[in-house]
Amino acid sequence: MPKLKTKSGAKKRFALTGTGKIKRKNAFKSHILTKKETKQKRNLTQTSYVANVDTKSVLRQLAIK
Repeated sequence: MPKLKTKSGAKKRFALTGTGKIKRKNAFKSHILTKKETKQKRNLTQTSYVANVDTKSVLRQLAIK
């Protein structure tokens, strides 16, 4: 079987934690920030985890499992 290549877009956007969860950044933090509240921008700065429904597809893009 040939080796699986990782998707370079997924490689840049996701990171695995030690427990096996997948970290991701929140969307809507790149531009048009003047109309967003300070609290919303501050909460979007924090990283979050990929939902359980999407973990299979993200792991496949990262060529894991």
